[in-house]
Amino acid sequence: MSSPSSISEKRAVFRRLHESGCFLLPNPWDVGSAYYLQSLGFKALASSSAGFAWSRGHADGALTREQVLTHLRELVQASALPVNADFENGFATDAVGVAESVRLAVETGVAGVSIEDASGDPTKPIFELDVAVERLRAARTAIDQSGGDTLLVGRAENYLHGRPDLADTLVRLKAYAAAGADCLYAPGIRTREEISAVVAAVAPKPVNVLVGWPSELTLDMLAGLGVRRVSVGGALARSAWGGLQRAAKALVEGRFDAFDAAASGQELNALFKRA
Repeated sequence: MSSPSSISEKRAVFRRLHESGCFLLPNPWDVGSAYYLQSLGFKALASSSAGFAWSRGHADGALTREQVLTHLRELVQASALPVNADFENGFATDAVGVAESVRLAVETGVAGVSIEDASGDPTKPIFELDVAVERLRAARTAIDQSGGDTLLVGRAENYLHGRPDLADTLVRLKAYAAAGADCLYAPGIRTREEISAVVAAVAPKPVNVLVGWPSELTLDMLAGLGVRRVSVGGALARSAWGGLQRAAKALVEGRFDAFDAAASGQELNALFKRA
């Protein structure tokens, strides 16, 4: 179990990672995938709301706050690396509820908490800007009252909800930065022009870019655009599900050749004996 001193150290390391350069922040969906990513030498991890939900047999966004908090606590206790929480929209519509949720997330030991401006209402999927800003301010206050060393990430969700409006996204990200977000994030932006615009809009605060699909961009290219960190969302979990689907469909057809790409049981056992 992580001690208070190790939690503080992880958070300090995580903040330093955002000060210069560009780092990868892969997204495990359970303790085993977290162990494996740690073994590869990554410097930090981020949870995946989608990956975890699928592992529990639910759609993304369908789990309760308590289920997610338990998951975050398990990841923090299992890994020697800082963990950023994909905390959806804070499991609340109003600022008071967001503050309470963020307080509970900080107590799990995470090094960062991401809060979305998605409402969960399909008829009006994005919170009005004033409401979204109030929610971010509440998250900032909750973190400050808990010691202030947990990093706050403000997310503008336009592109994931049918609103690829770069101008509005920039307005939102700048407002979230002013409201106290330490790092800014607009999942769904893909082009160099979009990424450069986001980086410039919130400078000098760091920007996270999601690369969850085949892309011509490399980590070096993203670093050259001024991006500080790169996450992959549910892409690793989807890749694992893709392997399962291919192998299972082959079984339905009476074939076993899809096991050619399976991981070695000996290697997995050796990994988890060291964990």
